[in-house]
Amino acid sequence: MSQAAALPDVIRDFERVDAAVVEQAARFPSSILADVAGRRGALHGRIAPLSPSMRFAGPALTVEVRPGDNLMIHAAMAIAKPGDVILVDGKGDLSSALMGEIMSQQCAAIGVAAVVIDGAVRDSEAIRELGLPMYAAGLNPNGPTKNIAGRLNHPISIGGVTVHPGDLVVGDADGVTVVERAKAAALLPLAEDKVAAETKRIADIKSRKALRPGWLDGALRSAGVLKEGETL
Repeated sequence: MSQAAALPDVIRDFERVDAAVVEQAARFPSSILADVAGRRGALHGRIAPLSPSMRFAGPALTVEVRPGDNLMIHAAMAIAKPGDVILVDGKGDLSSALMGEIMSQQCAAIGVAAVVIDGAVRDSEAIRELGLPMYAAGLNPNGPTKNIAGRLNHPISIGGVTVHPGDLVVGDADGVTVVERAKAAALLPLAEDKVAAETKRIADIKSRKALRPGWLDGALRSAGVLKEGETL
Protein backbone atom coordinates (compact mmCIF):
# COMPACT_ATOMS: atom_id res chain seq x y z
CA MET A 1 0.00 0.00 0.00
CA SER A 2 1.37 3.41 -0.96
CA GLN A 3 1.87 6.16 1.59
CA ALA A 4 -0.84 8.26 -0.09
CA ALA A 5 -3.31 5.39 0.11
CA ALA A 6 -2.53 4.92 3.78
CA LEU A 7 -3.27 8.54 4.72
CA PRO A 8 -6.61 9.12 6.46
CA ASP A 9 -9.14 11.43 4.85
CA VAL A 10 -8.86 13.76 7.85
CA ILE A 11 -5.34 14.82 8.76
CA ARG A 12 -5.45 16.75 12.03
CA ASP A 13 -1.82 17.79 12.41
CA PHE A 14 0.48 19.29 9.79
CA GLU A 15 3.49 21.57 9.66
CA ARG A 16 2.52 25.21 9.30
CA VAL A 17 4.59 27.99 7.80
CA ASP A 18 6.53 29.68 10.61
CA ALA A 19 4.59 32.40 12.48
CA ALA A 20 7.46 34.87 12.05
CA VAL A 21 7.32 34.35 8.27
CA VAL A 22 3.56 34.98 8.33
CA GLU A 23 4.07 38.20 10.29
CA GLN A 24 6.65 39.48 7.81
CA ALA A 25 4.68 38.38 4.76
CA ALA A 26 1.60 40.24 5.98
CA ARG A 27 3.43 43.50 5.20
CA PHE A 28 3.54 42.77 1.47
CA PRO A 29 0.80 43.00 -1.15
CA SER A 30 -0.35 39.75 -2.71
CA SER A 31 0.93 41.07 -6.05
CA ILE A 32 4.49 41.52 -4.76
CA LEU A 33 4.58 37.96 -3.43
CA ALA A 34 3.21 36.58 -6.69
CA ASP A 35 5.87 38.47 -8.64
CA VAL A 36 8.82 37.27 -6.56
CA ALA A 37 7.43 33.73 -6.60
CA GLY A 38 7.87 33.69 -10.37
CA ARG A 39 4.46 35.14 -11.24
CA ARG A 40 2.76 32.06 -9.90
CA GLY A 41 0.62 31.21 -6.90
CA ALA A 42 -2.12 33.78 -7.53
CA LEU A 43 -5.61 32.27 -7.44
CA HIS A 44 -8.01 32.87 -10.31
CA GLY A 45 -9.58 36.33 -10.19
CA ARG A 46 -13.05 34.86 -9.69
CA ILE A 47 -12.07 34.29 -6.05
CA ALA A 48 -12.42 37.77 -4.60
CA PRO A 49 -12.92 39.43 -1.19
CA LEU A 50 -16.42 40.38 -0.09
CA SER A 51 -14.92 43.77 0.77
CA PRO A 52 -11.79 45.38 -0.74
CA SER A 53 -10.62 46.35 2.76
CA MET A 54 -10.19 42.70 3.73
CA ARG A 55 -6.61 41.40 4.00
CA PHE A 56 -4.90 38.51 5.76
CA ALA A 57 -1.87 36.23 5.98
CA GLY A 58 -1.57 32.77 7.49
CA PRO A 59 -0.98 29.04 7.00
CA ALA A 60 -3.33 27.04 4.80
CA LEU A 61 -5.75 24.52 6.29
CA THR A 62 -6.97 22.74 3.16
CA VAL A 63 -10.46 21.37 2.60
CA GLU A 64 -11.91 19.37 -0.27
CA VAL A 65 -15.70 19.14 -0.54
CA ARG A 66 -18.22 17.82 -3.01
CA PRO A 67 -20.03 20.65 -4.82
CA GLY A 68 -22.78 22.13 -2.65
CA ASP A 69 -21.86 20.22 0.52
CA ASN A 70 -20.11 21.85 3.50
CA LEU A 71 -19.74 18.93 5.93
CA MET A 72 -15.95 19.02 5.71
CA ILE A 73 -15.82 22.78 6.30
CA HIS A 74 -17.51 22.15 9.66
CA ALA A 75 -14.88 19.48 10.32
CA ALA A 76 -12.13 21.95 9.39
CA MET A 77 -13.51 24.52 11.79
CA ALA A 78 -13.48 21.91 14.55
CA ILE A 79 -9.71 21.39 14.22
CA ALA A 80 -8.61 24.86 13.09
CA LYS A 81 -6.10 26.77 15.20
CA PRO A 82 -5.98 30.55 15.67
CA GLY A 83 -4.35 32.16 12.66
CA ASP A 84 -5.20 29.39 10.20
CA VAL A 85 -6.57 30.24 6.76
CA ILE A 86 -9.28 27.79 5.68
CA LEU A 87 -8.99 27.12 1.93
CA VAL A 88 -11.88 25.24 0.37
CA ASP A 89 -11.83 23.50 -2.99
CA GLY A 90 -15.54 23.90 -3.71
CA LYS A 91 -15.09 22.92 -7.37
CA GLY A 92 -16.15 26.41 -8.45
CA ASP A 93 -19.81 25.50 -7.88
CA LEU A 94 -22.11 28.51 -7.35
CA SER A 95 -25.44 26.68 -7.07
CA SER A 96 -25.49 26.95 -3.27
CA ALA A 97 -23.56 28.76 -0.57
CA LEU A 98 -21.00 26.77 1.41
CA MET A 99 -20.79 29.29 4.27
CA GLY A 100 -22.84 32.09 5.78
CA GLU A 101 -23.08 34.25 8.86
CA ILE A 102 -23.28 31.49 11.50
CA MET A 103 -20.19 29.65 10.32
CA SER A 104 -18.36 32.95 9.88
CA GLN A 105 -19.16 33.87 13.46
CA GLN A 106 -17.71 30.53 14.56
CA CYS A 107 -14.55 31.15 12.52
CA ALA A 108 -14.13 34.58 14.07
CA ALA A 109 -14.58 33.15 17.57
CA ILE A 110 -11.96 30.46 16.87
CA GLY A 111 -9.51 33.05 15.59
CA VAL A 112 -9.40 31.84 11.97
CA ALA A 113 -7.46 34.44 9.96
CA ALA A 114 -9.55 34.11 6.79
CA VAL A 115 -11.64 31.79 4.64
CA VAL A 116 -11.02 31.32 0.91
CA ILE A 117 -13.64 29.36 -1.05
CA ASP A 118 -13.74 28.34 -4.70
CA GLY A 119 -17.50 28.36 -4.44
CA ALA A 120 -20.35 30.53 -3.19
CA VAL A 121 -21.17 32.07 0.19
CA ARG A 122 -24.19 33.95 1.53
CA ASP A 123 -25.07 36.52 4.24
CA SER A 124 -22.47 38.77 2.66
CA GLU A 125 -23.60 41.95 4.44
CA ALA A 126 -23.35 40.27 7.84
CA ILE A 127 -19.91 38.84 7.03
CA ARG A 128 -18.67 42.24 5.91
CA GLU A 129 -19.95 43.75 9.14
CA LEU A 130 -18.26 40.98 11.13
CA GLY A 131 -14.97 41.75 9.41
CA LEU A 132 -13.85 38.16 8.85
CA PRO A 133 -11.78 38.14 5.65
CA MET A 134 -13.94 36.05 3.31
CA TYR A 135 -12.95 35.38 -0.28
CA ALA A 136 -15.33 33.52 -2.58
CA ALA A 137 -16.12 32.88 -6.23
CA GLY A 138 -19.65 34.25 -5.88
CA LEU A 139 -22.82 34.60 -3.84
CA ASN A 140 -25.95 32.47 -3.62
CA PRO A 141 -28.77 32.54 -1.04
CA ASN A 142 -29.36 28.78 -1.35
CA GLY A 143 -28.02 26.66 1.52
CA PRO A 144 -25.74 23.59 1.29
CA THR A 145 -26.14 19.97 2.25
CA LYS A 146 -24.09 18.47 5.09
CA ASN A 147 -23.74 14.78 4.40
CA ILE A 148 -21.01 14.03 1.85
CA ALA A 149 -17.51 13.01 2.85
CA GLY A 150 -14.46 14.96 1.71
CA ARG A 151 -10.87 15.44 2.88
CA LEU A 152 -8.95 17.69 5.23
CA ASN A 153 -5.32 18.73 4.91
CA HIS A 154 -4.55 16.95 1.68
CA PRO A 155 -3.21 18.87 -1.34
CA ILE A 156 -6.03 20.67 -3.13
CA SER A 157 -6.48 22.61 -6.35
CA ILE A 158 -8.16 25.97 -5.84
CA GLY A 159 -8.39 28.75 -8.37
CA GLY A 160 -5.90 26.98 -10.62
CA VAL A 161 -3.24 26.67 -7.90
CA THR A 162 -2.10 23.57 -6.02
CA VAL A 163 -2.05 24.21 -2.27
CA HIS A 164 -0.52 22.01 0.40
CA PRO A 165 -1.51 22.25 4.06
CA GLY A 166 0.74 24.69 5.87
CA ASP A 167 1.57 26.79 2.80
CA LEU A 168 1.66 30.57 3.20
CA VAL A 169 -1.51 32.31 2.02
CA VAL A 170 -1.80 36.10 1.66
CA GLY A 171 -4.86 38.03 0.52
CA ASP A 172 -5.88 41.63 -0.07
CA ALA A 173 -8.06 43.68 -2.41
CA ASP A 174 -6.34 42.21 -5.49
CA GLY A 175 -6.98 38.59 -4.53
CA VAL A 176 -5.09 35.67 -2.99
CA THR A 177 -1.52 34.43 -3.45
CA VAL A 178 -0.21 31.10 -2.17
CA VAL A 179 3.50 30.52 -1.54
CA GLU A 180 4.94 27.08 -0.86
CA ARG A 181 5.82 26.70 2.82
CA ALA A 182 9.41 25.65 2.15
CA LYS A 183 10.06 28.67 -0.10
CA ALA A 184 8.24 31.40 1.84
CA ALA A 185 11.09 32.58 4.08
CA ALA A 186 13.54 32.84 1.18
CA LEU A 187 11.14 35.04 -0.80
CA LEU A 188 10.80 37.72 1.87
CA PRO A 189 14.10 39.51 1.07
CA LEU A 190 13.13 39.44 -2.61
CA ALA A 191 9.80 41.02 -1.70
CA GLU A 192 11.64 43.77 0.21
CA ASP A 193 13.80 44.48 -2.84
CA LYS A 194 10.77 44.48 -5.14
CA VAL A 195 8.93 47.01 -2.97
CA ALA A 196 12.02 49.25 -2.85
CA ALA A 197 12.41 49.09 -6.64
CA GLU A 198 8.75 49.89 -7.26
CA THR A 199 8.81 52.74 -4.74
CA LYS A 200 11.79 54.27 -6.59
CA ARG A 201 10.09 53.77 -9.95
CA ILE A 202 6.97 55.61 -8.76
CA ALA A 203 9.09 58.42 -7.30
CA ASP A 204 10.93 58.77 -10.64
CA ILE A 205 7.60 58.97 -12.48
CA LYS A 206 6.22 61.60 -10.12
CA SER A 207 9.40 63.69 -10.40
CA ARG A 208 9.39 63.17 -14.20
CA LYS A 209 12.93 61.84 -13.92
CA ALA A 210 11.94 58.69 -15.81
CA LEU A 211 8.54 58.58 -17.46
CA ARG A 212 9.05 55.19 -19.07
CA PRO A 213 10.87 52.05 -17.92
CA GLY A 214 14.53 51.72 -18.86
CA TRP A 215 14.03 48.22 -20.21
CA LEU A 216 11.36 49.18 -22.79
CA ASP A 217 13.53 49.78 -25.88
CA GLY A 218 15.50 46.57 -25.31
CA ALA A 219 12.34 44.54 -24.93
CA LEU A 220 10.89 46.05 -28.11
CA ARG A 221 14.07 45.19 -30.01
CA SER A 222 13.99 41.62 -28.69
CA ALA A 223 10.37 41.34 -29.80
CA GLY A 224 11.26 42.59 -33.29
CA VAL A 225 9.29 45.82 -32.95
CA LEU A 226 12.40 47.99 -33.14
CA LYS A 227 15.53 47.43 -35.19
CA GLU A 228 18.97 47.14 -33.58
CA GLY A 229 20.10 50.60 -32.47
CA GLU A 230 16.61 52.06 -32.98
CA THR A 231 14.75 53.68 -30.10
CA LEU A 232 11.28 55.07 -29.57
